[in-house]
Amino acid sequence: MTGYFHASDCKLSDLDAICTQTATAASTPHAASIQHNVPIYRVADLDLGDVSLLAEWADVMRNGAGVIVLQGAYADTQPIDAASAIFDRLIAEEKEAGANRADHFAAGANDRLWNSLQKLCLADPAVFAAYFGNQAIAAASASWLGPNYQMTAQVNLVHPGGAAQQAHRDYHLGFQTAKISALYPAHVHDLSPVLTLQGAIAHCDMPVESGPTKLLPYSQSYRPGYAAWRLPEFRAYFEDHYIQLPLAKGDAVFFNPALFHAAGANTTSDVHRMANLLQVSSAFGRALENIDRAAMCRALYPVLLNQQGDHSAAIAACAEGYSFPTNLDRDPPVGGLAPETQAELMHRALTEKMPQDAFDAALGALIDRQRA
Repeated sequence: MTGYFHASDCKLSDLDAICTQTATAASTPHAASIQHNVPIYRVADLDLGDVSLLAEWADVMRNGAGVIVLQGAYADTQPIDAASAIFDRLIAEEKEAGANRADHFAAGANDRLWNSLQKLCLADPAVFAAYFGNQAIAAASASWLGPNYQMTAQVNLVHPGGAAQQAHRDYHLGFQTAKISALYPAHVHDLSPVLTLQGAIAHCDMPVESGPTKLLPYSQSYRPGYAAWRLPEFRAYFEDHYIQLPLAKGDAVFFNPALFHAAGANTTSDVHRMANLLQVSSAFGRALENIDRAAMCRALYPVLLNQQGDHSAAIAACAEGYSFPTNLDRDPPVGGLAPETQAELMHRALTEKMPQDAFDAALGALIDRQRA
């Protein structure tokens, strides 16, 4: 162990040893049942203020199967139906406007609605209040992230014939290239999953044939997984061992973002599978000070342009080196997992010896794409 994870260090036998565990009812006493190693919880039977329940959910997501299903998260599905109608209308409007809705891990018969959180709130605040005023969603988010979490959401609507995604891990490190991911030390690979929580709210009944998320229970515990998930043998293992669980409208599923997973193929002729995908972030993912990095980039660029040598350290101290948060409507992940950053733009501009006015214009366009 060198303190870093590399693809060459990944052993399929190690993943297999982790994923061949069997869940027991003793480890999840609040669960109504266990299906394919995944604990299923009937929300109507739960005390959502019980800290032992929240601790159980966190333990499942960290050390257990990595995923929980909340049956009947919405006892009243009227807010689901009202939100679905708004999402359908917004998707149609954006398609008519010719918007590019690139997906991270799939292509095919699906529609994306980026930032469905804000769009729903602005379209109908009353529907938003009923929809996101859900205590089961809040409890699941707090169980993993604690209080003051930040909610984001993106609708995925997969039509009949929609293809499956490739197996992957999620944000943060899951949205980095293999080369970039390998630059982060092993302890950051351990940290990344506890900064976010993945969730999905079922907006319709989802039989297995409609393609609910394919999951590989326990795979979040495989520490080098961010280095492994792109490897053909690991993706083949996923395809041989994944499980799927049917969901009913109003159910919700939450899972550790390090879990190997992928949206399934919709092989039905009549189910338009709509899920609102929740990505909930820790309150702690913030810097201490607000910095005007764009102003710093504009000031520093002409100095670096006229200097020889390695500029990487100066750029790292000055420019924003991360693609997110961004506005995925204007700045979608076309051709990759993440859009260009300020730092990448600065390196590119210096390589191309871009004039100052051209750099300023390119930086301004980048900032405009990211604007809320």
